Amino acid sequence: MRITVLTLISLLLIIASSIAAQDFNKGLAAAQAGNWTTALKEWKPLAEDGGSAAQFNLALMYNKGDGVPQDYKEAVKWYTLAAEQGYARAQYNLALMYDNGHGVPQDYKDAMKWYTLAAKQDVAEAHSNLGFMYSKGNGVLQDNVI
Repeated sequence: MRITVLTLISLLLIIASSIAAQDFNKGLAAAQAGNWTTALKEWKPLAEDGGSAAQFNLALMYNKGDGVPQDYKEAVKWYTLAAEQGYARAQYNLALMYDNGHGVPQDYKDAMKWYTLAAKQDVAEAHSNLGFMYSKGNGVLQDNVI
């Protein structure tokens, strides 16, 4: 009986993750076609359930104003949720928000934190921006030594 219950639970989880992937892909196809209303409809429930890819894509929508009013604070909210789960591009974009003061007060130390985490995951732009931060002394002691 115990094996049957565990098997049933496993099957339900597989089906649920498959459905979530289909919804994410439906949102992705809609976004690629410029149908932001459908993308938002598909991604928002996934993002609210903790899906980091959906959180990141919602953040992009709010950051750029694609299908929603541009809202940097809302973008920061979704970038943060995805970044805290280790989503590398969200970490990089969140660093940019802190670096530029979009949706949050400009904070070079927080920008450095998120650039560093993104760079550790091989986001090339994060490496570049870290170098710039060191060369200007933004959030760290200035260091121009190569």
